Amino acid sequence: MGTSAVMADLSTQGIGLLSSHTDVARAAEAMLRKRFTFAPIESASTLVALGGDGFMLQTLHRMLEEDRSIPVFGMNRGTVGFLMNEWRIDRLAERIAAAKAIRVAPLQMKATTVSGQVFTYAAINEVSLLRETRQTAKIEISVNGRVALPELACDGVLVATPAGSTAYNLSAHGPILPLAAKMLALTPISPFRPRRWSGAILPDDTAVCFSILEAENRPVSAVADQIEVRDVARVEVRLDRERSLTLLFDPEHALDERIAMEQFAT
Repeated sequence: MGTSAVMADLSTQGIGLLSSHTDVARAAEAMLRKRFTFAPIESASTLVALGGDGFMLQTLHRMLEEDRSIPVFGMNRGTVGFLMNEWRIDRLAERIAAAKAIRVAPLQMKATTVSGQVFTYAAINEVSLLRETRQTAKIEISVNGRVALPELACDGVLVATPAGSTAYNLSAHGPILPLAAKMLALTPISPFRPRRWSGAILPDDTAVCFSILEAENRPVSAVADQIEVRDVARVEVRLDRERSLTLLFDPEHALDERIAMEQFAT
């Protein structure tokens, strides 16, 4: 009997397969392709992504760029794997069918540079502003068109979604936001003045605007997840409610429960 006769056909269920370029992820992909037949990526209605959290973000950004909203079931072949499920080769179709769907909306970053160029990018985790040199950044922060903080002297500042609140935001001592909270975290990165300002939790329909003070002498870059715009003068951030992404998780390890349990991590 040929190998193809014993392969489970997942292409009939519209399940496609992507992997990162690491050796571990490629080896996992080869194992799966020996066991299953997958649908072409272009026609897939569900994707399996093999890699780490960075690759999951790349995959979700690809969905946004292609204007596709198909669910993604990640399996961890990276390091942390917070956005991924456990790597297991057996009963893949059954796991996907039983998975819990978690919907997340991305942030939209509109960044205007000192030279007047305008760039618009999406972010699933966070939009962060970071000083480019040893000079401290000076940033004015406005909320819904009103100046809330005239000058923040810092290494940077970020806006994080609930899905991203346990990533860079948490490392910067920002709050963990449950997925259902409908909030955004506004978190300073190594603030110098005002020293006691630890950030804010804002409703997710809030528009946040950052104006860079002394932008030419104190250059600042803006980063939407992994996409950087250098020498910015103004950055506007808001939740893009018109677009959403769907991640699939094994019910016992769903993202909303993981985020909630991070509040008890030691």
